[in-house]
Amino acid sequence: MSTGPVCPEIPALVVGHVSHTREMPLRHAFRHRSYQWLVDVDDLPHLPLWLRPLAGFRADDHLDAGASGQGIRGDLGVFLAARDVFLSPTDRVLMLANARVLGHVFDPLTVFWVQSCDGALRAVVFEVHNTYGGRHAYLLDIDDRGQARIDKAFYVSPFNDLSGSYEIRLRLDPTEVSVTVGLDREGVRVLTATTRGTPEPATRRALLRVSLTHLLMPHRVSALIRFQGIRLWLRRLPVFPRPAPPKEATS
Repeated sequence: MSTGPVCPEIPALVVGHVSHTREMPLRHAFRHRSYQWLVDVDDLPHLPLWLRPLAGFRADDHLDAGASGQGIRGDLGVFLAARDVFLSPTDRVLMLANARVLGHVFDPLTVFWVQSCDGALRAVVFEVHNTYGGRHAYLLDIDDRGQARIDKAFYVSPFNDLSGSYEIRLRLDPTEVSVTVGLDREGVRVLTATTRGTPEPATRRALLRVSLTHLLMPHRVSALIRFQGIRLWLRRLPVFPRPAPPKEATS
């Protein structure tokens, strides 16, 4: 991973949509509007008091919940060091994530890009959250096309067990930020989920506009996931029991 992405202006609001298509054992698809934040974890947005309810970032929402005592960056450093990747003090860490709105957040997916001071991409970490309060991080081996494949190791949905692998495609540039995740099982595509948006500078005016047009976004995400789950259950899609969570969710 020698070539780093050309990044949008940071911090940015990435405004677009999320789509999800299940191919088997039944066809089911949906799409809804969404937005995420793209931020530097060492320079999180500093909002005036009256805007803070619309965007909050906490270490306990990611990785080891601040166990390192050094915030999100510290936890990421511990995670990477356990995999023989060592953060340099000059490395920049970008995070694509949902922010807390009115104290609530649900972040199905967080992506971390680690860049050296010359812009070279050193690591990409892909953190998956489920509705049971668990999360799991994967260190990706990204190729020059922004693609990676990794075995599934974390229970996300009651309609999928732990078998299969993820094919992941990432794009990070001034015109588009997108993440596509395909779940394959025995060479067959089970489902594809994509979040895609256009980054724009996170000005106060932009935050107010997006907050009004995407009212209570984290709350809507939580509700929509459960609503789609009920639809699948009513269609009698088989349910897989949830395994006991690992001792360390990010290990």
